Order: sequence, then structure tokens, then C-alpha cells
Amino acid sequence: MKKIILIFVLIFNCTFANAAVDKQLVIKAEKYLNSVTGLYGDFTQNANGKTETGVFSMLRPGRVKLDYKDAPIQLVSDGKDLYFYDKSLDQITTVPLTSTPAGILVRKKIDLQNADIKVIETSSGKDTFTLKMVLRDQEGLGNMSVVFNKSPVRLNSWSVVDATSAKTDVYFYNLKNKTDFGKNYFQLSRHKTVSTNDGDDFYD
Repeated sequence: MKKIILIFVLIFNCTFANAAVDKQLVIKAEKYLNSVTGLYGDFTQNANGKTETGVFSMLRPGRVKLDYKDAPIQLVSDGKDLYFYDKSLDQITTVPLTSTPAGILVRKKIDLQNADIKVIETSSGKDTFTLKMVLRDQEGLGNMSVVFNKSPVRLNSWSVVDATSAKTDVYFYNLKNKTDFGKNYFQLSRHKTVSTNDGDDFYD
């Protein structure tokens, strides 16, 4: 559970030199992110030598859901907080959505130039370009890199490096625009059954 949380919460300790920032790439990414209302597709997560897969859903502003296929973990944001639900332990951990990479991508207005997000480095390859970001005035707390496809511009992946230099990569596949999620879609799949002498029971 703690390893999953480290993927999203920025708790890093890095020092940055005077890296190059291409303002045009920043504008291009910002324009794309603000044009997207909802996305739905698959993801693959590589971390600590382990690979997990699942389904990624996003609806701006503020709603995110990651369902892991082969792990009893679900991540859901209701627009304010991000909930990490370990089904095997029936344990929920809550962190502010604003402290996560996902939170940056689903704001009502995404401002990569003047708000509390600071792009510290950009790079461009043949088919993709990358923005490395920190929270302004909190550079010592960490960073994330978001990769975009160039043509057409779309979300490709993001990477996070923690304080121990361990890297977590999340890649997105088959992403499609989607906004018609069900009313209760961005809620935990946690259903209460009956009360017992030892407490409430739950089922999936």
C-alpha cells in the first residue's frame, strides 16, 4: 500500500541546475491538457522491478480512477481527495489530490507558466516531448515528468523518482476521449453488507 502511495505523492529530494525550458512545448502541453475533459484507457505501471496493469479513467475537473487488474488496489478521486483502497485489508488511505501528479492534470484550469506548478526542464524527441515539473517554492519536495505524443498531442506517460532514487513509470495505452461515466463511477467499489459483533463486513 505504501509503495502505491509513493507513486503519486511528491516526497522527493532533488537539486536542479539551470535546465533548458522550451516555452513553446510548455504552451503546447498546457493547451492540450486544458482541451481534454475526460479520458479512458489502459495503463502499465513499472516500479521496483514489478509490473502492474489496469484501467485509467479521468474526468476534469478533479476526478481520477485507476483500477489495478491483478492487485487488490483501487485509486479514486472525487474531486477533492485521492483515496487509496486496499481491498485485501479493507483499508483506505486519503491524501490531498493537489499533492499528486494526477491532481495536476485534472485541475479546472491547468496553468503551467504562472500558477504553483513550475516546469523546470523540457526535452523533445522524434515522436514525443517531455515536461519535468515541480510545485513552485517546493522544489526540494520532488518532481515528476510528463511525456506527450507529438502528433497528435496526447498523454503518453508520467514518471516519478522518489527520495531513494527509485523510479516509477506509468504508461498509457488506447486512450480515448470519454465523458459519459456513470453517476457513481468515481467512487470506491466498497459495499457495506451487514453489521456483526466484530464490526461491519464488506464485499466487492
